[in-house]
Amino acid sequence: MIRLCLFQKINCWTLEENFFEMQSLLRVSIALSSKTNHQFIQCKFRPLSYSLNHSTTATSKISLPDRDYSANSNLARSNWLITRLCKEGKINEARQLFDKMREKDVVTWTTMITGYIKCGLLVEARRLFDRVDAMKNVVTWTAMVSGYTLRNRIFEAKRLFEAMPVKNVVSWNTMIDGYAQNGEVDKALEVFERMPERNVVSWNTLITALAQSGRVEEARRLFDEMPKRDVISWTAMVAGLAKNGRVDEAREVFEKMPERNVVSWNTMITGYAKNKRLDEAFELFKKMPKRDLPSWNTMITGFIQNGELRKARAAFNEMPEKNVVSWTTMITGYVQERESEEALKIFMEMIREGQVKPNEGTFVNVLSACSDLAGLGEGHQVHQMISKTAYQDMAFIVSALINMYSKCGELSSARKIFDDGVTSQKDLVSWNCMIAAYAHHGCGKEAIELFNKMRCLGFKPDDVSYVGLLSACSHAGLVEDGLSYFDELIKDGSLQVREDHYTCLVDLCGRAGRLKEAFHLIKQLGIKSSSSIWGALLAGCNVYGDLKIGKLAAVELLKEEPQNAGTYLLLSNIYASCGKWREAARVRLKMKDKGLKKQPGCSWIEVGNRVHVFLARDKSHYQSNLIYSLLHDLNTKMKKTWYVSDNNFIVDGDFLIM
Repeated sequence: MIRLCLFQKINCWTLEENFFEMQSLLRVSIALSSKTNHQFIQCKFRPLSYSLNHSTTATSKISLPDRDYSANSNLARSNWLITRLCKEGKINEARQLFDKMREKDVVTWTTMITGYIKCGLLVEARRLFDRVDAMKNVVTWTAMVSGYTLRNRIFEAKRLFEAMPVKNVVSWNTMIDGYAQNGEVDKALEVFERMPERNVVSWNTLITALAQSGRVEEARRLFDEMPKRDVISWTAMVAGLAKNGRVDEAREVFEKMPERNVVSWNTMITGYAKNKRLDEAFELFKKMPKRDLPSWNTMITGFIQNGELRKARAAFNEMPEKNVVSWTTMITGYVQERESEEALKIFMEMIREGQVKPNEGTFVNVLSACSDLAGLGEGHQVHQMISKTAYQDMAFIVSALINMYSKCGELSSARKIFDDGVTSQKDLVSWNCMIAAYAHHGCGKEAIELFNKMRCLGFKPDDVSYVGLLSACSHAGLVEDGLSYFDELIKDGSLQVREDHYTCLVDLCGRAGRLKEAFHLIKQLGIKSSSSIWGALLAGCNVYGDLKIGKLAAVELLKEEPQNAGTYLLLSNIYASCGKWREAARVRLKMKDKGLKKQPGCSWIEVGNRVHVFLARDKSHYQSNLIYSLLHDLNTKMKKTWYVSDNNFIVDGDFLIM
């Protein structure tokens, strides 16, 4: 899917991608000084400037010169070697070579500093930048500013930018983009107003920032004031209007474009799809003069976002070629629609073809499919594949593995995955995932212990942390602990209390039989009624047979979801547990009159590499007689050990409720 960020990161992207090529041309500037050579330099730098500021429209990158124009061949060779080592990520070897060099020029220093920045080592880059003997020019300064903006350290970027002895248009654009990426659009606008000269990228960056922040009128005014527009300007305006729901205006701008590229078409298609106008998106897709891979991926994503999974699969099958985005998008679509078996089939097809390798997003979604199916065997195989890639230590992969092993009943394996990660590399997502795993298995004390350890190590819990913690307390019956943590959450003004937290609180009280307390809490909090909250209360009433509160909860729940068959069944069950059989029958009859049917329960078990699937009251399995005989024997033994009231079971032609 083509996103607006294609236009946001023009300057920062080009600084990173083309920086080493820039250094090669910079050597020419240092080595040559004749008039003829100066003319050559200007000729070479003009397309370089265009590439830096118009990279999304360029069809090719600037390559390293075939000839080396440095006056000192040894220096040129060393600079080239440092460049190559930095590109390959061998930063320590590059620094060793740098330190051994007796003679250095501005290219040497800039290349080494940029190498550190590209490897994320800003401290080392700044230390080298600040050395007394450092040789710097506007490119060096701009690269350092860009390093800070790319890592959202906008204060340091601003301070360095203001200290620059000389600034060029790329420097100004870098600062504008830095503010835009950090959501400080007004400051980006201030820098734009201060610019001594602007190029088309300056305008495009600000227009994109304004449109993304919802200030589409200001973006349109700037667009109309532009002295010169390119295809990116037009496309950015189309994307901005569509993103803010003004898709008809976006289409008008699209139709007025003097020229369009494939990105322009993809952007308009995305706008239609995002605004639920799928037919128009598909019509435009069919009219495209030329489609590329992102065009197909955009259309497939649009189908999936609008619930048209079958059409997405048809388009996927028609694709002339596929990349990892194509496969991952299709897998994600099936996972979102809870068709996890189909998601795994797509993944296996991808592996069999062998033309595309999975990426982090692919593995995360495939592990999610394994979790939904409780497919431990498949999960093991995917884990083995991940262990042979560079993704095994990534935070989202680790969290997905923890979740998969937990959902498959392997809590010890989930904890091992969590413990194997270096503490400094664990992020909040990993901690939250492990807390949720303990909650899923009813291990409340372990969840609390892990939560406290997380805080001791300096991690600040977020709203997700508290959902997992409250759920763990609920499942383990730790009512007082849960209430204490909920009170802590309420007092923390930095976190927003969500519906999930209230649902956990009601579920906590409901499981402990404190139904009146839960009901009064809902009323006292003054929160808007929701199906999840009232559903948690109704479930508690079903367990404890509280007819009075159960009827109130059912009424509120039916206001939210009048077609929910489960609500009728729970209320019928509560009536039956209280011996009110007529009322129970009346509720079931009302449900039948409305034509509501509850989906039968489904379970499965894997034995000997074969999955056996069962539905409620299902007798289609080839060993059903033996299975039901065994269940009857188990039920008899349970009754002997612990008396089970017959009132807890309602059996008729359609239901088996327990």
